[in-house]
Amino acid sequence: MRPIHRISGVAACAVAAVLLTRCGGSQSSGGDGVDAGDEASDAASGAEPGPGGDAGDAGSDGAIGAGKIQHVIVIMQENRSFDHYFGTYPGAEGIPREADGGFAPCLPDPNSDAGACVRPFHLTTDKNYGGPHGAKNAILCIGNGKMDGFIANAEVGKKGCADPNDPNCVNGTLVDVMGFHTEQEIPNYWAYAQNFVLNDHMFQPNASWSFPQHLYMVSGWSARCTTPNDPSTCTTELTAPGNGKPAGPGNEYPWTDITYLLHHAGVSWKYYLGEGDDPHCGGDPDDCQPTQINAKVPSIWNVLPQFDTVKEDGETGNIVEMDAFYQDVATGKLPAVSWIAPAGIVSEHPASLVSAGQGYVTALINTIMKSPLWSSTVIFLTWDDWGGFYDHVAPPKVDDGGYGLRVPGLVISPWVKKGTIDHQVLSHDAYLKFIEDVFLGGQRLDPATDGRKDSRPTVRENLLKGDLINDFDFAQTPLPPLVLPLK
Repeated sequence: MRPIHRISGVAACAVAAVLLTRCGGSQSSGGDGVDAGDEASDAASGAEPGPGGDAGDAGSDGAIGAGKIQHVIVIMQENRSFDHYFGTYPGAEGIPREADGGFAPCLPDPNSDAGACVRPFHLTTDKNYGGPHGAKNAILCIGNGKMDGFIANAEVGKKGCADPNDPNCVNGTLVDVMGFHTEQEIPNYWAYAQNFVLNDHMFQPNASWSFPQHLYMVSGWSARCTTPNDPSTCTTELTAPGNGKPAGPGNEYPWTDITYLLHHAGVSWKYYLGEGDDPHCGGDPDDCQPTQINAKVPSIWNVLPQFDTVKEDGETGNIVEMDAFYQDVATGKLPAVSWIAPAGIVSEHPASLVSAGQGYVTALINTIMKSPLWSSTVIFLTWDDWGGFYDHVAPPKVDDGGYGLRVPGLVISPWVKKGTIDHQVLSHDAYLKFIEDVFLGGQRLDPATDGRKDSRPTVRENLLKGDLINDFDFAQTPLPPLVLPLK
């Protein structure tokens, strides 16, 4: 079993330009990480990497830190694979290399008359394009575990779409899916990895795109239901969930979501939503213009208003605009559980700029770190799907829904083991499990025990190989905040 691995040393930071107010970044001078050892994929084999090594355990305070965690924040960004952002991060299971240091993968290019292949390359541009990333595209990219269909997938994508962010669309003429970023382009994300925890086997919960992923994020499932308001008529669906209509006021999700459990346990929650362009049009159409994201209007990134449980509990008002996050932190009113979804321009969804997204995320994290809430907060930062970008690790199959492809995951808190690379096999379902363990006494989204029947085929939290609690040591001296400079 491959252990959680600790990297020593902290990289220096310098200022990097960003686009938006409240957005910033820093340039790290480079880490001094050490080799992680065995680079074979536990995910592909189904093995369960353990915490091991010198990382210690969750501490003598118990599994949930004896009340040291009072706030859990999930920041969900868009459309980046693990190898695309951390494929060259020291010690992580990154892009395989040859003995001479060159990159081993060379993926076939179907459009090459000479039968050429393309190796991973350093992508320094701020504006990237990626490839199609729906359910059929996940199948093509994964290629029965060979992970060799990314270029073919990008080249069959639609071009010149009215909506450039349609999940079937390639957003430019350059096929850049084999490109990877380094500390040079995303210094703040690498700095968070160097100073907190990087999950290098975090998989999106669904082998598909943003809409079903956001349903999994809050409910552990994405389903199609044949009868309105009847959760017993739902079956797994990765393309057009709910009632089959586009995400929005005309759709409905009858199965149980995590807010049902939070509500009945008296645990506070909010969903903070960046307002502005929604790059998905509320569905998967051939052609459409982007719609507007609004906290009061259901959409792909704003699914909670159409869950029957949220409406029945009278909590649709818990979905609020992004400015409320800053106000709640400033006034000490941040709820126990928060999800944060971006506006399109700062989402990192191609072709939105990487720097704009990194700056926006940095501003959110700085806000917590500068406040008294830092001492009792856990921030989970991740990306909802792979966006068509290359990753070399074949995802495990746990049920008909997924997993999907590997995405970056970062755990940021004063109670995590500094500089750790967590090799455990995880998915976004791990965030639900963590919330349930910290605030709900381990109650799962399980129709056999949660008091509300639905027809989900599996209890996703129980399928996890790893456990995020292994990233923590509640007996340690709490880590200081890492406030990164803004420009």
